[in-house]
Amino acid sequence: MTYCLGIITDTGLIMAVDSRTNAGVDYVSTHQKLFNFSRLGDRVIVLCTAGNLSMTQAVLNLLHRDIDTQAEVNLHTLDSLYEIARYIGGKVRQIREQDRQWLEKDRIDFQCSFLLGGQIQGKAPGLFLIYSQGNCIQASKDTPFLQIGEAKYGKPILDRILSFETTLEAAAKCALLSIDSTMKSNISVGPPINLVMYEKDSFKIRYELRLELEAPYLSQMRRLWEVSLNEAFNRMPDVDWDQYLEVPNSPTRGEI
Repeated sequence: MTYCLGIITDTGLIMAVDSRTNAGVDYVSTHQKLFNFSRLGDRVIVLCTAGNLSMTQAVLNLLHRDIDTQAEVNLHTLDSLYEIARYIGGKVRQIREQDRQWLEKDRIDFQCSFLLGGQIQGKAPGLFLIYSQGNCIQASKDTPFLQIGEAKYGKPILDRILSFETTLEAAAKCALLSIDSTMKSNISVGPPINLVMYEKDSFKIRYELRLELEAPYLSQMRRLWEVSLNEAFNRMPDVDWDQYLEVPNSPTRGEI
């Protein structure tokens, strides 16, 4: 399992992902899941991958092959991010159909998905989720983030903090807290964490980092977040039990 997160705001994009691919009792492995297909000055294209590793690697190889062979249709020739999302979806279907018979025979889960974020000259930035079936959805001002993989543990902070007007720096902090919260609750998500921040209309990736578990910033953030959560919890009022002792029509013993 993995956890990938994309955030779009009115000033740019955040793409973040963990690196764990397996977390068995005696076998933990990692693999890169964030890939930069940008072309300086023309387009920024960042992909995050989740799901069956052989599937995602096969799709990435096809994407690289089309660029290297200067195929008529590739990531650098399409005119919109939506077209790119559909093109990637087509590659996903191609690999699924090619390997389906053998994977199904051995009951291997061959689901995979991608987050696509970026911007093409003359167009607004965009963020897409590409499903294993090859179709896609797009983030919007009302829903400024998309997740793939083990999403549930890191979602509450995104729901409470993020909006389309959130600054990129705040969105980056929110992304790291979301991934760290997921790592805290699920062993199948783990470091290193890769994070990219893209500023709208810059057409180059200026800010990217790779954080190991004990990276000073990640350790500081985790410590401060846990302290802050405990302080907030301790400020919550206790349950007022007396308020509910004489509730009309409340169930009597044996009726609960």
